[in-house]
Amino acid sequence: TSFQATEVRQRNPIRTIKMIKISQDKHFLYIDIQADSFLYNMVRSIAGTLLEIGRGRFPQGAMKRILKSHNRRQAGPTLPAKGLCLVRVKY
Repeated sequence: TSFQATEVRQRNPIRTIKMIKISQDKHFLYIDIQADSFLYNMVRSIAGTLLEIGRGRFPQGAMKRILKSHNRRQAGPTLPAKGLCLVRVKY
């Protein structure tokens, strides 16, 4: 629930994140996320939290604390869709 959109409530908001990988090239930053499924705006919220950690606004260990808190207010902002690109969906 740490990354659940505040305006949309799922009956069961528990999701399993299997992998998050961050990489970059000369022009882009890539965030690859694998999960069993996603909540509305979940990826944008995770990306916003990672951005805050990268900028030094949250300490490096913040992600673990945020996940344990189950509190959306502890996480970073939901990034706007502009600039984010869904590359692939695997089933």
